[in-house]
Amino acid sequence: MAENLFGDLGKLGLGMLSDMEIYDKEEPKEVKADGTAVTAAEKAIQETDYTFDKSYRCPVCDSEFKVKAMKTGKAKLLGVDDDLRPRYQGVDSLKYDSIVCSKCGYAALGRYFNYISGPQIRLIREKITPNFKGVDTKCEVYSYDEAITRHQLALVNAVTKKGKVSERAYICLKLAWLFRGKAESLPENEKDRNNIIKELKSTEKQYIMKAYEGLSSAMYKEPYPIAGMDEWTCAYLVADLAIQCDDYTKAMKLLSDIIVSKAASSKLKDRARNLRKDIQGKL
Repeated sequence: MAENLFGDLGKLGLGMLSDMEIYDKEEPKEVKADGTAVTAAEKAIQETDYTFDKSYRCPVCDSEFKVKAMKTGKAKLLGVDDDLRPRYQGVDSLKYDSIVCSKCGYAALGRYFNYISGPQIRLIREKITPNFKGVDTKCEVYSYDEAITRHQLALVNAVTKKGKVSERAYICLKLAWLFRGKAESLPENEKDRNNIIKELKSTEKQYIMKAYEGLSSAMYKEPYPIAGMDEWTCAYLVADLAIQCDDYTKAMKLLSDIIVSKAASSKLKDRARNLRKDIQGKL
């Protein structure tokens, strides 16, 4: 029997406190994907602090609806991956890029949502809307699974409406980033974690390959800007995607073009030089 360190507090009417611990137990530290501890400030901030309900009017069915959106300038940018995927503190902003009409099933990334022609609207109404069963509109934030579904719906819409190759490729890139984010967010104690991560990385690679295929074509056939990128930013992105797809010859040519370009920014040239060094180390 454990020793009663508080004596007989029952006499004082405090018997319910007689088994309390003298010292507070140290709470186990939460860690982020990079292994660093989650600070008290970070823990206090919830994903809902970064989002709000934004209203849209659907250009396909003219219905008004709301989706979760990111508050501009609220989240702190921590950095970007080599393929320009942004990383924010406390939230993955990429989860909120696809806008989905809950009435008719029309979906697109924010930059493309309102730019749809009459013939494209007819295609969506004929091939998407009759079979659309709706999406969850009550969730407070989008999980990775919900975000992936919304982006896949945007991809289906882009293909159905015969959207630009660059639009389809850019959605594929966003999906690759979402699968990467999902893998990074898996808890350390997740059951069968290694196999799940392996599957997620495999799917990420498939989307990377599709993004590479589409952007490689678009950069020579479509006018700039492409997905909001100028010529040299697009060239850099395609170069990095080429590396991920083991096409080092294409990557080296694009990176060399960026480095000698008079129009490319110094920051982009520095990124290109770093990537070229990485390739040279692998060859």
